[in-house]
Amino acid sequence: MKNLEIKDFIKAGVHYGHLRRKWNPSMAPYILTEKEGVHIINVNKTKQQLELAGKALTQMIASGKRIMFVGTKKQAKDIIAEKAKSVNMPYISERWAGGMLTNFVTIRKAIKKMQNIDKMKTDGSFDKLSKREKLQLTRQRTKLERDLGSIADMNRIPRAIFIVDVTKEHIAVAEAQKLGIPIFAMVDTNSNPQGIDFPIPANDDSSKSIEVILSYLTECVQEGLSLKQQEKESKALANEGADAPETEATEVKEETK
Repeated sequence: MKNLEIKDFIKAGVHYGHLRRKWNPSMAPYILTEKEGVHIINVNKTKQQLELAGKALTQMIASGKRIMFVGTKKQAKDIIAEKAKSVNMPYISERWAGGMLTNFVTIRKAIKKMQNIDKMKTDGSFDKLSKREKLQLTRQRTKLERDLGSIADMNRIPRAIFIVDVTKEHIAVAEAQKLGIPIFAMVDTNSNPQGIDFPIPANDDSSKSIEVILSYLTECVQEGLSLKQQEKESKALANEGADAPETEATEVKEETK
């Protein structure tokens, strides 16, 4: 995993916060200074918090847990989709549907409906419908794909969630908090870091800043996946080794008959 460099944060504009009049006082511990009415984030604190979040995330993934990535603002959506796909994790980049976590049973029903429409297209039953019915189902399928396609294979609630802009995604934050799901998040100077398990002070309005933070975290996810695979292979080898003596003993017994 690459080392975090302060110069990378500065180059990406991670340190730029919001105007002083828009700040949230709870962000005071993460603010270095003010320049021309704009708060400047202490990137040393960013580095510290990001490394802390990365270690926790690696451990979670290594233990078999999954994380959902959330970022629907223009600057984040494409990066969220790209990075989440690279590590095969669920993500929401278009719209957070209320109840995505707290009413997951209903969400699963909607996903099932989308899958049933796909099945109709493959088994030929879709072709037997009227032109109007086909149009209605196609529109419904498009809407479901837009809102839920990125979590179509998610069979259970994620064990953690990463959020870009906790102010914009306040519904996602509230649902995760209600269910006790750990929250990793980029928190800008206008947001409240309280209630966020792993707050990462950073500019959440810059695509370059989001890219830097997400690149590091997805590397941590990949490391966790690698550790999980290594453990799986080690257990498989251990089981093979445990079976070997019994096999050899059986062969000896057969020879002495």
